[in-house]
Amino acid sequence: MLKCPLMTACPPRRSFAWPTMVLAGLVAWGGGAGSALAQTKSTSGAIYTCRDVTGKRLTSDRLIAECLDQEQRVLNKDGSLRMVIPPRMSTEERAVVEARKRERALAEAAQKDAIRRDRNLLMRYPDEAAHNKARQAAMDDLHKGIALSDKRLEELRAERQPLDAETEFYKGKRLPGKLRTQVEANDAQQQAQRDIIQQQRTEMVRLNALYDAELARLRKLWAGVAPGTVPVAAFPSAPAGVIRPASASATR
Repeated sequence: MLKCPLMTACPPRRSFAWPTMVLAGLVAWGGGAGSALAQTKSTSGAIYTCRDVTGKRLTSDRLIAECLDQEQRVLNKDGSLRMVIPPRMSTEERAVVEARKRERALAEAAQKDAIRRDRNLLMRYPDEAAHNKARQAAMDDLHKGIALSDKRLEELRAERQPLDAETEFYKGKRLPGKLRTQVEANDAQQQAQRDIIQQQRTEMVRLNALYDAELARLRKLWAGVAPGTVPVAAFPSAPAGVIRPASASATR
């Protein structure tokens, strides 16, 4: 710090205006507490008037708390009507409004999903040839699954022949435990393969119907219909117990 050799050589020290800063801080801190009142108070000379629940007329320069559940009229300085503030909503009315908001939000979300789904569909299938290729790939997977089950079924039938011959030897007698277990196991495995074949054939029908519905939608999108505006068809769902092959799912 520089020191002045003579008091007269130095300019007078300027005092720091801390009271002003402190005051500003206090005002800023207290602003939040009074903001609610400030927002309702008229800043343009408006007059609020209403009748409370007892029928008494009240007048103020701000929103009247006693009339929040009553209609309030806002007047200009000359007494002309500026606006009417309706009474606040009841619990039931607010519940209805909130329910409608949720419905609108769900509808908007569903619309966005529809647009996104259609755009993804167009990216996956830019033309009918691409869609036909995907259908054929899915059908090929199912045909391969059926062929494998047919082959395994033939093997099981071949394995059954010596068991049947041995069973003839015990005709009219109780089968040995080991032979009986082998016969029952062969029967169960054959039935399992027949069930798989039936499931694959059922899945072929379902997938073809799905591709047909999808193709009908795509044709509209290819023709220029805006994504998200084509009504969603009721796509066939997987029958109970039917699982789409993993390779076919990869094409969807």
